[in-house]
Amino acid sequence: MDISRPAQRLEEAGQSHLLQFWDQLSPEEQAELVFELDSMDFKEINCFFKHAMEASGQTKQEKVDTRMEPVPREVLGSVTRDRESLKDWEEEGLRCISQSKVAVLLLAGGQGTRLGVPYPKGMYDVGLPSHKTLFQIQAERVLKLEQLAEQRHGTKCCIPWYIMTSGRTVESSKEFFSKHKYFGLKEDNVIFFQQGMLPAMDYNGKIILEGKGKLAMAPDGNGGLYRSLGAHKIVEDMEKRGIAYIHVYCVDNILVKVADPAFIGFCVRKGADCGAKVVEKTNPTEAVGVVCKVDGRYQVVEYSEITLATAEKRSTDGRLMFNAGNVANHFFSLPFLRDVVNTHEPQLQHHVAQKKIPYVDTQGQLIKPDKPNGIKMEKFVFDIFQFAKNFVVYEVLREDEFSPLKNADSQDGKDNPTTARQALMSLHHRWILNAGGHFIDENGTRVPAIPRHGPAGTLSPDGSQNLKDGTDLPIKCEISPLVSYGGEGLEKLVNGREFHAALVIDESGIHEHVKNGL
Repeated sequence: MDISRPAQRLEEAGQSHLLQFWDQLSPEEQAELVFELDSMDFKEINCFFKHAMEASGQTKQEKVDTRMEPVPREVLGSVTRDRESLKDWEEEGLRCISQSKVAVLLLAGGQGTRLGVPYPKGMYDVGLPSHKTLFQIQAERVLKLEQLAEQRHGTKCCIPWYIMTSGRTVESSKEFFSKHKYFGLKEDNVIFFQQGMLPAMDYNGKIILEGKGKLAMAPDGNGGLYRSLGAHKIVEDMEKRGIAYIHVYCVDNILVKVADPAFIGFCVRKGADCGAKVVEKTNPTEAVGVVCKVDGRYQVVEYSEITLATAEKRSTDGRLMFNAGNVANHFFSLPFLRDVVNTHEPQLQHHVAQKKIPYVDTQGQLIKPDKPNGIKMEKFVFDIFQFAKNFVVYEVLREDEFSPLKNADSQDGKDNPTTARQALMSLHHRWILNAGGHFIDENGTRVPAIPRHGPAGTLSPDGSQNLKDGTDLPIKCEISPLVSYGGEGLEKLVNGREFHAALVIDESGIHEHVKNGL
């Protein structure tokens, strides 16, 4: 095989070391390596590295405290502070959905490595009585929302679901959906596309080899979304379908309100081109990014970028001044997304993540380093806030809408299968109580219900009490999204009734004393 052309390109880019084991490779391995090298723009990659390292050096040195301003009240919508507007926003969102103007964009590139599984995170079962996976729960929420919009407005509609996978998760995700008949959704309305990959590099800008003929590659971050949307002509597909508004979210949040009509309606009523859903950050040291203004432009500031003094600042009402915790849950208008993809994306800087990257040494031995030896470059989905002309923020309750799945179960762990499962069952238990149902223990005694604590107040949008159970661990209770999207429509099923755990309510009826599966 003639490698003079790739060899010359590598020499010009200062990456000739990638061919150091060429003579030890089989013809198949040589062909694979050449194919991989041919697909790469080394000048662009070197440029990314240079700019990312420069930006990283600057960020380390300066805190952004003095340039930060909190989210002003006029761009903020809140499920607790704007109760009188919630129904109106929800109506507006359902109207847009009924006109098939709303699409959902799922960031699902992550593998379940930290969960200890070799498959995509969306295929994970957190141990609910039904054993539904994250993909199935989200698909059924989309299906239910289509039904609710149809019932309200009398027109058939659809919510197209665009799913961004990575090279490692694309095939298994597609197979999973196909095997499960797309969970009742139309196959044409579930569109998979792949995010890009970038090579990992050492601190001198040399691409790392993870095998003699294999480059160390990594996904380019959830902000790689915008480049991928362009590469796969997704925005054009949205335009053809008549989409006007897009809801973007991450696969790992078990409580996510997919295409949340109240959020969409709020953004539409505000005339927003870009919106961020947030949860209140209650602890100053919680390692979560906050949505705020920096130099007059909206962005997410990571906890590491501010001093403790700024993190601890409080407003006159006692809340943290910088309390808009980012949960990777966003609204875009189609014209804004089109502008980002076509115009702004090249201006986005890569962020540097220092990593322990396995590599082969000059002898061809695989080395697994015990400290960071290189970087992966990534963009973040929220990097485009700065380009919005009319940016809004929508604050929701964490216990209702945010419980991410990131880690495997452990004694005192957080964001794991147990916390995700308990968060969903606790939410569903509150729905039962709010709809007038009760739980009884094995002796027939009612489990006490107490008003929910905290700044959320104790009234739900319709004026009824927001209740939760009086126990530390949630009662086992699961309500299928096909029965209720957000707690609606349960009164006729549960009002005035008493139930034993474990309780499952699905489209086939009410099931008590459920043991491990139905």
